[in-house]
Amino acid sequence: MASEHIIKSYDEELHRLDNTITQMGGLAESQLAAAIDAVARRDASLATRVVEGDVEVDELEREAESLVVRLLALRQPLARDLRLIIGSLKIASDLERISDYAANVAKRALALSQSPPVRPVHAIPRMGHFSQQMVKDIIDAYVERDADKALVVWLRDEELDEMYTSLFRELLTYMIEDPRNITACTHLLFMAKNLERVGDLTTNIAETLYFLVHGTPLTQARPKGDRTSWQTEPGGDEDGETTEGKV
Repeated sequence: MASEHIIKSYDEELHRLDNTITQMGGLAESQLAAAIDAVARRDASLATRVVEGDVEVDELEREAESLVVRLLALRQPLARDLRLIIGSLKIASDLERISDYAANVAKRALALSQSPPVRPVHAIPRMGHFSQQMVKDIIDAYVERDADKALVVWLRDEELDEMYTSLFRELLTYMIEDPRNITACTHLLFMAKNLERVGDLTTNIAETLYFLVHGTPLTQARPKGDRTSWQTEPGGDEDGETTEGKV
């Protein structure tokens, strides 16, 4: 009876961790969707709610970390369970970063809502909806433990990179043509880079999920369509992480 209780308790803890990751994914996706909506509608109130909502994802990440530590310390998991637990920790970190980028976009939306609209702003919702769909699909793949679906998401990052490259060049041209657009276009450049990074984090999750399912890493070279590295980018460091702070 004691053994059955231990097994049942262990399964419940694994299920709780799984649900926490799924909940994080849903929140990160909805945060991103709301941030993009705030840009398209120039809705300062919605942007503010997105920024304030980031704390909920942070709390779920801390809950996931606590569950992982408990499972590792008390259960000594092996094989697939160990991959699930370690993979969950990595995925939680990536989802928390996606939520951070959504909040960054919302902060820029707040600033843009105070100035006249500029023509290239239409490209941000297009990039945003594409990246949001990538997040939704990778969470679906996680729930279903579908490595093939994860691989499809992984391959789509190249298209998001190409959108970023195109918008990057368009914004530079727009700023050169009329220096009065520099401030607004700079906000858009930061937004675009944030969305490009969402795609990168989603591919990280895809790689983790692939390993979780198969027990072997995804060995293909990651496809990249970003052609802006020869130019100075906003808020980029040598690892590609954004370094922008508050607006």
